[in-house]
Amino acid sequence: MTTPSDAALRVDAVSVAFGTRRVLDRVSLTVGPGEVVCLLGPSGSGKSTLLQVVAGLREPDSGTVWWAGADLAGVPAHRRRFGLVFQDPLLFPHLDVVGNVGYGLRAAGRPGAEVGTRVAGLLELVDLPGFGRRRVATLSGGEAQRVALARALAPDPRLLLLDEPFGALDRDLRDRLAVDVRALLHRLGTPAVHVTHDLAEAQLVGDRVVRLADLGAAGGFDPTGRGSVP
Repeated sequence: MTTPSDAALRVDAVSVAFGTRRVLDRVSLTVGPGEVVCLLGPSGSGKSTLLQVVAGLREPDSGTVWWAGADLAGVPAHRRRFGLVFQDPLLFPHLDVVGNVGYGLRAAGRPGAEVGTRVAGLLELVDLPGFGRRRVATLSGGEAQRVALARALAPDPRLLLLDEPFGALDRDLRDRLAVDVRALLHRLGTPAVHVTHDLAEAQLVGDRVVRLADLGAAGGFDPTGRGSVP
């Protein structure tokens, strides 16, 4: 069980409204060091909005996001050092696989040799050795998501946020990637929040599965952040 005192990530009573519609109502969640938490809920339930708040892409109307005991209010997305993977891989079509994975490292001014070594290692980790010079237009859906995952992991993020990353894939491929991603995150020790509407996928990826409906005021949230799905 992860308690607020030992959490890497702590979301505390976050609320977001779009006009008169309250999408998140005092939602709270904890993620322990190295823990992979799957957030389960139907489309439109606010899962992606919560990830945007954690990432620093959206300001909450109320509530606080903490990392390692520090309040992240006012800290911009690029300084939070959180990685993001979306359902659409959002790869750069004019770059090959190496160019996509190493983009953030090169933009940060890292030496070319260091970038090359890091990218090669990540392609091994995501089971795409030898794909470096492939154009992204030639990749399958699963391969493209592996490249997106490698790109998100390249800067060594403190936390990985995955927003329905397998939603456009067929069932067999989705299950294989879910198992691979769980193993990879455990190998790296990277904590993660993975959101999905698919319970079977959530159970394959997560150390803990929580329903978004159980985390807010209406669900009678338990501040330990458990809310686990059996």
